[in-house]
Amino acid sequence: MKITDIRATTVTVPLEAPLRHSNGAHWGRFVRTIVEVDTDEGITGLGEMGGGGESAQAAFQGLKAYLVGHDPFQLEELRFKICNPTASLYNNRTQLHAAIEFACLDIIGKKLGISVSQLLGGSVRERVSFASYLFFRHPNDQSGEGEVRTIDQLVEHCHQLKKDHGFTTHKLKGGVFHPDYELECYRALADAFPEDRLRYDPNGALSVEEAIRFGQAIEGLRNDYFEDPAWGLNGMRRVRSMVRIPTATNTVVVNFEQLAANVLDPSIDVILLDTTFWGGIRPCIKAAGVCETFQLGIAVHSSGELGIQLATMLHLGAVVPNLAFAADAHYHHLTDDIIVGGKMHYENGSIRVPSGPGLGVELDRDKLARYAELYQELGGYPYDRDPVRPDWFPLVPNERWAKP
Repeated sequence: MKITDIRATTVTVPLEAPLRHSNGAHWGRFVRTIVEVDTDEGITGLGEMGGGGESAQAAFQGLKAYLVGHDPFQLEELRFKICNPTASLYNNRTQLHAAIEFACLDIIGKKLGISVSQLLGGSVRERVSFASYLFFRHPNDQSGEGEVRTIDQLVEHCHQLKKDHGFTTHKLKGGVFHPDYELECYRALADAFPEDRLRYDPNGALSVEEAIRFGQAIEGLRNDYFEDPAWGLNGMRRVRSMVRIPTATNTVVVNFEQLAANVLDPSIDVILLDTTFWGGIRPCIKAAGVCETFQLGIAVHSSGELGIQLATMLHLGAVVPNLAFAADAHYHHLTDDIIVGGKMHYENGSIRVPSGPGLGVELDRDKLARYAELYQELGGYPYDRDPVRPDWFPLVPNERWAKP
């Protein structure tokens, strides 16, 4: 079997409302690049990459010289064609590789008539649990609804998500308002959901001293972990030494060199594995094995996925035995998806792992075209800017925190 073509289509899919984070906001939509890898046997595999727009499409076009004629079963050769250490000095190709790896695993599974999780060693679970992933949100531009700004709005939003989807773990994305206000919000969630698990993630926006103060204030709550309160391995190590909550990251341990450094001199207790950031499902499984060996926790990270990447997260969650935490997902904030059948469904806070061949999802061609057209109309958006405060930058000290 040989690869004959690689096609990339950038789409933008609306969210219920703009999601705020420490650097800015998602402007009411996610931008994703959908990748299709064709073969000479008529099997097409699907991949997905975050953002990128025209530059991502051009990058995938550039990979054709490397990959047309390549056997999609040759996954290690594929990795070195795209990410060999010397080339990676000049090209950040990890996420490109991830999308192509997704597609090749999809092709192999379809060829063999088995799911990706079967291909990767077999499932240890049929469903993967997820956290609610709570954001402070601006109102929807059209309806004016969906705002999450006050404590009452946050708790009400969480109640609705728990009612609709069955979540029993709740993650608050912070770094938006002053830490004292977000501490009030977090405690209010703990009071409102005393039987549920909690986690807090300000995206590295706090100073080490602020992070220690916040962490010590929540030590008595039902915390899963304290995610990226401060920046860098050394900053996180200082927080870890002063706060009795497991630390977690998806920012400072995202490759094997950083993982080795963390094993030798621990800063992070829980490694959040992202199938795009780590370069594919297989690197995540390899990293999970290292974490199992050294007794580090793992969880599945979310980076604004549509259904194709969500399928990769589900297959990853299915095959790693040491997954002890609910996964993250932005998915419930989306209004639609580009896969056949529409959005996948939560039941009791979990989603069933697709059982069909390959990734187990297929493209809805009409929706792909519709959201590609919407991207052409709206374009991308700057991740580090806030649509309500377009001239604001997060590094200005006196304007660091928004007002609730």
